[in-house]
Parts: sequence; C-alpha cells; structure tokens
Amino acid sequence: MAGIPEDPVAEVHDLKRALGPTHLIALGIGAIIGAGIFVLTGHAAASYAGSGVVISFAIAGTGCLFAGLCYAEYAAMIPVAGSAYTYTYATMGRLMAWIIGWNLVLEYLAAGSTVAVGWSGYFSDLMAKQLGMPIPAAFDGAPFKLEGFHNLVATGAYFNLPAVALVALVTFVLIVGVNMSANFNNLMVAIKLCIVLVVIFVGFGHIVPANHEPFIPPNTGTFGQFGWTGVFRATGVIFFAYIGFDAVSVAAQEARNPQRDVPLGILGSLLICTVLYMLMSWVVTGIAAYPTLNVAHPVSQAVEAIPETQWLTPYVNVGAVVGLASVVLVLLLGQSRIFYAMAKDGMIPPLFSEIHPRFKTPWRGSLITGAFCALGAGILPLDILGELVSIGTLLAFVIVCAGVMMLRVQRPNVKRPFRAPVIWLVGPLGIFMCGFMMVFLPGDTWLRLFVWTVIGLVIYGLYSRFHAKPPRFKLEDAA
Repeated sequence: MAGIPEDPVAEVHDLKRALGPTHLIALGIGAIIGAGIFVLTGHAAASYAGSGVVISFAIAGTGCLFAGLCYAEYAAMIPVAGSAYTYTYATMGRLMAWIIGWNLVLEYLAAGSTVAVGWSGYFSDLMAKQLGMPIPAAFDGAPFKLEGFHNLVATGAYFNLPAVALVALVTFVLIVGVNMSANFNNLMVAIKLCIVLVVIFVGFGHIVPANHEPFIPPNTGTFGQFGWTGVFRATGVIFFAYIGFDAVSVAAQEARNPQRDVPLGILGSLLICTVLYMLMSWVVTGIAAYPTLNVAHPVSQAVEAIPETQWLTPYVNVGAVVGLASVVLVLLLGQSRIFYAMAKDGMIPPLFSEIHPRFKTPWRGSLITGAFCALGAGILPLDILGELVSIGTLLAFVIVCAGVMMLRVQRPNVKRPFRAPVIWLVGPLGIFMCGFMMVFLPGDTWLRLFVWTVIGLVIYGLYSRFHAKPPRFKLEDAA
C-alpha cells in the first residue's frame, strides 16, 4: 500500500505477523474478561457501590469507548508495537513518551501480578473444595498484608506458590511463540465465556429483588463509601479491568493487517466485554447480598448463596482459573512488547528487544517481565498491587485522546486508515471521563504514582536521554 510501509520497522529478525481480527478480538476479551468479572465485581460492590457497581461498569466502559476510538485511530496510523508509548514518541517527543512508557510498565506488571494473585484464590478454592487437596497455607498467600499506607504486617505465609507457577507457565508459552500464545488464548477465552454466559442466564432466573434495594446504598458519611461518590470511586477502582483493548494495540506489529484488524479488535472486544460486565454484576449482586462479596472468589461466593445455583460453583471456579490465566497471558504479552518498543528506541538496554532466532519473540524481555511479575505475585498482597494499576492506565488514555486531537490540527493530511468519529466530541469526552475517574481514586494511589514517576525520571536522566534514538515510525512515512 502506498504511503505506509509494509513493515515500518522491518528487520531481519522482526516480530512475526500472525494475528487476524478474530485473534485480536479474542486477545482483547482475554485481557478484559477475567479480573473484572471474577474478582473486582465483588470488591467494588462490597466496598464502594453496592448494586450500583452496574453503573460503575457502564461509566468505565463509556470512558473506554471514547479512549478506544482514539486508540484505534493512532493504532491504524502507527501500526507498530508499543501502544500509547509508541504513539506518544511519534507525536509528542521522547520525554513524554518515556513518562507514558514508564507508567505502562507499572500498569502491566502490577496488573499481571494482581490477576495472578486473584487466580491463585480461585485455584486454591478449586483444589480444596472440588478436589480435596488444599494448598498449604505457607505457600498460598503473600508474606505481608497492608494496613494503612505504610504498615506491612506479616501473614505467616512464605510466598504465593500458585501465582508464581502460573506466571512461569505463561512466560514459557509467550516465549515459544505469539501464534501458539494466541491459539492458547482463544481456547481459554471460549471456555470462560461459556461459564460467564451460563452464570448470567441461570442467575437471571434466581435474582432476589431485595438484594437490589436500595440499588445505590446511602453514603456512610465518608467520601467514596457508597452513595454516588462510591459509584464513582468504584469506577476508578475497577477501571484496570478494561485495559485489554490497550493490549490489542500493543500487538499491532504482529497483526496481519493492522490498519483494519486493530480497530476491529479494540472496539469489538470493548463492546462485548462492557455488556458482559454489566450483566454479570447485575446477576451477582442480585443473587447474593453485596456486603458478602468482598472475598477473593466473589462469583463462586454468590452462586453458593442460594440452593438453586450452588451446582454452578465448581464450574465458576474452573472458569475463573481458566479466565484469569488468559488475562495474565495477555498482560505479560503486552508488557514484553512495551519493553521491546522502548529498547528499539534506546530508552532501555537493547537486550529487551532481542528476538529469538527460532520462535521470533522478544524472549529476554519476556523472561525479565515474567520474573518481576512472579516476584510481585509471590510476595505482595492484592491491596498493594491493585492500587498501582488504574491511575497509570487512565493517564495514558488522557494523553492518547489529547494526542489524536493535536494531530488533527498539526497534521490534518496524514493518511488515517481509521478515523475516530466526531473527534472534537469524542476526544474531550475521553479526556474528561478518564480524568474524572482519576480524581475519585484514593489519595495514596496518587502518591504511589508520584513516587513511581520520580523513579522513572531519574532513570531517564541517567540512561534514556543519552541513548534514545529518533522515532522508528514517523508520520511523514504515512503522508
């Protein structure tokens, strides 16, 4: 095609283009459907929003829709690995790109570790209740738990063995090859979607109306604890469950036809998952009282609440084990490709972009990503991990929306295989909704983001600014 090179960053050992639109939609669903349905629904309902968590998912999904349209335009113009980092480098310069890339590292690593810990909870429940083989407590949890912001308290456990084992297995699958990874992911997505749909259809017939009254519980007198402020806070807290469409754009360089397939993957997976989130949260809070759902396995807790749905418990545990595993796979895929893109630009050492001669994957980056993810999943509790994710994601989305609008003014004639519709409405709404969700996040989340950003700026000043290369993809190529 004239204008955009067939492979903008082609090299002798470049990434293999093996993914079509079905793979990419499944990749997005694989990342989105998992933690949100199987873990966060119960936590957000019990702690912040009650049954109003349905509204929280709708708000978060709407914000993602606006950001996703901007992502799709960027991904079609700049079809290379790296997601928001690469888009920012091509349009806003290396310092802003580094800030986004560094926050994406936090997003993907913390999210991968968070989901691995959630997977461990369902896996342990499955082993104990369905198979009669409980995992020893010393190897079934983090050695610490968080009390307040500073106080770490010992739990008596050594490390979370199931979570570490899952990360190790997923890392191996990613190194062996992205096509195998995608096919493996497709199988897991099919299994967990069947379980999710069965729970929704069966649960709808057994909803207890009293559990939805009041739909939004009255505020306790504390900002963010129920009432509308609780609904809005829950929106920010659950937001990281939607980062799957970002993982689709990360895989752009491995798509067969990225200009067409990446927008389809982003918007298709986002629409499907938003509907499923809202339906599942309605059912779960309808068959069980929301205060009972603040557990590691809220969906199985909910189906156990009434005799008519108890038979679903083992199937829910299996679906969660499969579903959360696929989320970890997509998150680690995304993180290794972020490292790949940053290494290609000289932002981090070149070993992160070394491609395996046989498998054609960035295997060293995948190994390092897996090691850090396993470390976080093995020793850190959900309290710490979960809070590190959403704010970095939302910040990246704000910058993507702003960047697309800026390019419409500065480079109006650049070829855009996909154009976000009504950009002067979609872009500002994306910025507003993502910024709105950031405002309602807890203060300690902002503090951790600040500390992480300062660490990143130190690394940038000591290494990246001296080794950074010009952007690999320039918009002049697409003119």
